[in-house]
Amino acid sequence: MKNKTKIAVFDIDGTIFRSNLQFELLSGLAYKGIFSKKTRDKIIKSYRNWLHNKSTYEDYKNELISRYRKEIKGKNKDDVVKVAQNVIAFYHARQFIYTKNLIQELRKDHFMVAISGSPVEIVKEYNQYLKFDDVFGTVYEIGHDKVYTGKEIYVPVQNKADALKIYVAEKGISLTDSLAVGDSSADIAMLELVDYPIAFNSDEILYNYARKKKWKIVVERKDVIYKL
Repeated sequence: MKNKTKIAVFDIDGTIFRSNLQFELLSGLAYKGIFSKKTRDKIIKSYRNWLHNKSTYEDYKNELISRYRKEIKGKNKDDVVKVAQNVIAFYHARQFIYTKNLIQELRKDHFMVAISGSPVEIVKEYNQYLKFDDVFGTVYEIGHDKVYTGKEIYVPVQNKADALKIYVAEKGISLTDSLAVGDSSADIAMLELVDYPIAFNSDEILYNYARKKKWKIVVERKDVIYKL
């Protein structure tokens, strides 16, 4: 780390990972009977509604988060971590080519940080393969005997800009020559902080904002990467 002088910050779901870590964790927990299979079916239905233009991606994502929050209450942390390990062992190679190559290019002289809305348990397991310097995910409160209360106590994705500001202040890192990659409107404030913002496979709001600000826009479709 001593040779690193810059910072690179990445979103994970839809930016590095070609799916959603929280969905894969929920599916794994349902498969093991820890979460209700009915809940998984409802999330799949919500996802299909988005695919069929009956709802928005935000609708799907919000329902995923809401149902996970309800299901996690009363569950044991060790069970969740074990499923997270199995899920990541199976899916860790599901990465976008552009960001995978970018990560390899940057890690030699950048502090590598990821800020995700997915549960911190699976984000940490994914980092066993990413090998970032630090990762942040949603933290759910754990009460007596390692049992989740269902309460969210830290949600960095709600304000990634603040999470980044606090991180660099604590680490004594400058934002000079910093880089960030995001895929949605939730990443805009974070992207505003860095010298080299990249909108990757962005939603409409981020795409339009990035065009206005003349940020780098990258789209990966199948095995083709378009730089706009």
